[in-house]
Amino acid sequence: MRRPGLRRSPPESYHHGAEFSRTSGQSWPTQHGRPTVREYSTPLTTTIPTSGNLTDPVVKNAHEAPRAVAFSRPGDSGAWEEVTTTQFLTEVSAVAKGLIAAGVDVGDRVALLARTRYEWTLFDYAIWFAGGVTVPIYETSSAEQIGWILQDSGAKAIVAETSAHVDRVEEARGLAEITDLTHVWTIEADAPGVVEALGSEVSDDLLEERRSTATPLDVCTLIYTSGTTGRPKGCMLTHGNFMFELGVAVDELHQMFEPEDAATLLFLPLAHVFARIIQIGCINSRTRLGHSADIKNLVADLGVFRPTFILAVPRVFEKVFNTASQNAAADGKGAIFNRAADVAIAWSRATESGRVSFRLKAEHALFNKLVYGKLRAALGGQCQFAISGGAPLGERLGHFYRGIGLNILEGYGPPQTTAALCVNTLRSPKIGTGGPPFQGTAVRVADDGELLFKGGQVMSGYWNNEEATAQVLEPGGWFHTGDVGEIDDEGFVRITGRKKEIIVTAGGKNVAPAVLEDRLRGHLLIDQCLVVGDGQPFIGALVTIDRETLPTWAELNGKSGSFEELLEAQADAANL
Repeated sequence: MRRPGLRRSPPESYHHGAEFSRTSGQSWPTQHGRPTVREYSTPLTTTIPTSGNLTDPVVKNAHEAPRAVAFSRPGDSGAWEEVTTTQFLTEVSAVAKGLIAAGVDVGDRVALLARTRYEWTLFDYAIWFAGGVTVPIYETSSAEQIGWILQDSGAKAIVAETSAHVDRVEEARGLAEITDLTHVWTIEADAPGVVEALGSEVSDDLLEERRSTATPLDVCTLIYTSGTTGRPKGCMLTHGNFMFELGVAVDELHQMFEPEDAATLLFLPLAHVFARIIQIGCINSRTRLGHSADIKNLVADLGVFRPTFILAVPRVFEKVFNTASQNAAADGKGAIFNRAADVAIAWSRATESGRVSFRLKAEHALFNKLVYGKLRAALGGQCQFAISGGAPLGERLGHFYRGIGLNILEGYGPPQTTAALCVNTLRSPKIGTGGPPFQGTAVRVADDGELLFKGGQVMSGYWNNEEATAQVLEPGGWFHTGDVGEIDDEGFVRITGRKKEIIVTAGGKNVAPAVLEDRLRGHLLIDQCLVVGDGQPFIGALVTIDRETLPTWAELNGKSGSFEELLEAQADAANL
């Protein structure tokens, strides 16, 4: 029943009993005032399963805690309704039977094209129960991108969210040779119910046979990279990759996952491995999970759902800070907010040294009542932790949020490594870094500054692309990230740029654009930024203006007009 090419030999590091030793290596001086090392590794002390697959926790949860709430999802009336572990198992099993009846065989690929919602998670697990492989596609993807992914993966079926998504799939058929696709289901047209109705004749025994077929060595998902250098490539991530990643991550971040009231609201795209790993981690640890598909309703959803932790990219934290700053200025309280922000940052920095002055303590306590509590309330009032990834957060924002009572734990890891390779923990965080390597993970700095990692979370390779696999995966298991960085003497990893993005000016100066771009994006009027200047005598930047913050800023500065009129007026002023 197993299809060829879907079981992959694990990298050398995927031996759960093996232990890495902490190594200091050769010390180098750095601009941050601390010595760095060329290689660092962390021993594996957590027991990782060597059999089974990602569907096992769903069955285990329903057996051990049948009434436990696994999800909160929006109901027909708009109120949130609870889904128990038993109900989730029942729904997943029914949809999985339908997939089997529709012809989805072991190893077949099924694509998901939808926003972050409960049905995404439902189909993800149903595909695994049926023995299939999930192929996530961003709901914003173009017809050309969809066509390539469906063609390259050989997907047999696709679950789309809306009729507009289905139209894009049909357009994709005309742009690529999509010969394997036989089913297109639409969530808005009750895809779960439609698929479930197909499986009435599929027995429980056949479903259990399919569900238990996969081992840690079998591919469970193909996650396509963004394709910034050519066509997107499908990262083959195995059940074992996720089992390893979550085995060490949940152990390291137990303060988030272990409390009985632990809950998180996903609003990042589940097509990205960052959100996906939290989805699976919540199910594995019986942490209540919710989905928010519309970012415009996020604040309202957070207020009702009341998560104890969230995950987001730095841009979200930047927007929250800039919006709060601008709103305070609009209310005539800009000076108070600015002082409160400075105090939060100073307090966070002082706590690192253990020397917090009496005056700083008093100011921090005052602003905690006047300002910080309102910011925490915007996240639902119970949020204590946040995980940030996707790009560097920046020290200023990291200290600000810790100062207001929200611990943002920054991590690092690309899709090829099943999300995080390293992360800061509450035990000994260092703001401004990606944290030390997870248990059982090693990091090395190559001669050209590129970061290499080895661990059980590293992908088994690129789908149908051995040449690309050989370019990033060494026979010994070391993965070339393409990122440039450094490791301090305690193992904390700091990313300084992309290897292929280093700008060399006409004068021969090397410039890492990421640091400059992150700083510019911190301005409330800047949405996106691209630093340029390769081969030129100077560095420049292309920026786009934030449409949401410009009107309020304009009003505060005595200007009026539409977004376009404001830009035109500014351009005219610049020409003068």
